[in-house]
Amino acid sequence: METQNNAKSLLNHSTTLNLHTGNLVNRSRLKKKCPSSPSEELQDCIRATLSEWISTPQPYQQADLPDVVDCSVPQATEAITPEEREELKVSAKLFLCESDQSSIRDAVEMACVTLAVSQLDSVIIAPRGLPEGESQTLGHLQPLWEELEALVRSKKVAAIGTSDLDKELLEQLYNWAQVKPSSNQVNLASCCVMPPELTAFAKTFDIQLLTHSDPKELLSAASFQEAMQEGSSDLKVPDWRLEWVLRYSIIVKTRGIIKAKGYLVHAKRAK
Repeated sequence: METQNNAKSLLNHSTTLNLHTGNLVNRSRLKKKCPSSPSEELQDCIRATLSEWISTPQPYQQADLPDVVDCSVPQATEAITPEEREELKVSAKLFLCESDQSSIRDAVEMACVTLAVSQLDSVIIAPRGLPEGESQTLGHLQPLWEELEALVRSKKVAAIGTSDLDKELLEQLYNWAQVKPSSNQVNLASCCVMPPELTAFAKTFDIQLLTHSDPKELLSAASFQEAMQEGSSDLKVPDWRLEWVLRYSIIVKTRGIIKAKGYLVHAKRAK
């Protein structure tokens, strides 16, 4: 109970939460479940990580509580050693939930520190959802892309990609961008077959077309708060909002197997 009270004090005092699920490939508690969707997987991960973290003693005194809380399960986290880095491909998809381009660098740097690498091999950006009836435009993408380009120039990221762009918007981005998109993810739930014009454009300009099954909204505000509430033993968690989620995967290049995958979650609480 004292451990939980310590964690409760930390959460109640903090205004920023950084949560790392650790390597889901090795977390037996989560491997037993087969989530029906990426949203359910993320919700399960937040719930389980928070629950395990709360049951672990936290090294803080009541008078010295931080504003930023790092919530992770140490034994579930695996850093990449320098010796094995060349054999691995580290990819990430960044979902901007309630944040803008200012969060992109923070998310990438947090991923690099967490995984003990100096560079991510690829980052795909998933912009925040737009109001009903609005469509994504080049104007929406440009500020995000400029941040990604800066990360490529500073060698934090090797290749950058997009998600759910049709041929017209992908072509506009390609023509405008200084660092060209290396990939574009297509949701096969919305199109069972790759559109021929998109396929032709991507082939001409050497853009890899990938498929995904992520929903437009990875995790709703209500689902996020529900996961936090359940994971924190019914502590009161109002006013927390999900800023961004970075999902990473680490693949052994020569064998094509997933060595590790996990989520980094960044949330803020309204003051």
